[in-house]
Amino acid sequence: MVSKWQKGLWAVVVACVTLAFTIVPGFLVAQPSSSIDLSSAGLSLEQVADRVYALVGQGDIPAEGDVSFVNAGFVIGSEGVLVIDTFSSPKLAELMFAQIKSLTDKPIRYVLNTHYHPDHTGGNSVPASLGIPIVGRGQIRELMAKANPQLVPPNIIINSETDFWLGDRHVRVERVEGHTKGTDVVAYVPEARVLFAGDMVFNQRFPYTGDGSIKNWQGSLYRLLVSYPDAKVVPGHGNVGDVSIMRAQLGYFNFLEQLALSWKSKGLSKEQAIAQSQEIPEAYKDYKFQALYAGNPGLQNNLDSAYDQFSRSLGIPLIP
Repeated sequence: MVSKWQKGLWAVVVACVTLAFTIVPGFLVAQPSSSIDLSSAGLSLEQVADRVYALVGQGDIPAEGDVSFVNAGFVIGSEGVLVIDTFSSPKLAELMFAQIKSLTDKPIRYVLNTHYHPDHTGGNSVPASLGIPIVGRGQIRELMAKANPQLVPPNIIINSETDFWLGDRHVRVERVEGHTKGTDVVAYVPEARVLFAGDMVFNQRFPYTGDGSIKNWQGSLYRLLVSYPDAKVVPGHGNVGDVSIMRAQLGYFNFLEQLALSWKSKGLSKEQAIAQSQEIPEAYKDYKFQALYAGNPGLQNNLDSAYDQFSRSLGIPLIP
């Protein structure tokens, strides 16, 4: 069954994009051309720490051509490589694999999907074709099949904290909650103090909130801040930063919560509340992904989520 927010997203596609794009839950993902490089893909390769890299996408949504709006990364150990996410398409995944090959002769041992959304799993066919194990959490296989039956799902499922050893490198993968319903994970490299946060963190971008629980998301961010106070953070979207980018996202969620409580204290209907709050606040005017703030009618956006998810009284974030 297609959900309300997916139907709304279809309406957006019909209205404002061409056949150059394909639909995925939550985002518009471009179909890559036959040949791309980092520059044409809008990607920069950033060394976050010794043998820890991020490919950072600078695109906006809806996507334009081959320009990526998604981040991925990889960790190199003495006996192999762990890849974190595969972008939105096989072409972008192939581009990342070529970058890895240029940096090391170590084999890719595992690919980790930080959650099920196709903008992060659309390139899974590349490692699958090479016989590389793909790791995901919870109901990720089922949710990917519903999102797009052509996507290649993980073939290893984890449901608790899991340690990956790449010879001399250790990567800890742990569950978090909030962005999706039970498929979110983060990956931490203790030696390098690098946290691959997936879509738990959107840096200078409006987050997609129509597929999970903001309250759980707040709780997970609080826990990550306590657990990794000095980490370098690779977000799912936006530039690499320190833990201040997690605090900024918490601040944005707190803004949404206070806004929702003010609507309900005035007895506003959802339609009334959203109609009077369309303008993006000054503090967030430079954010990308602006369609996810108020968006289009029928598309589950941040204001919809705030009205639907926050109760009439200030609650304590749930710590998953």
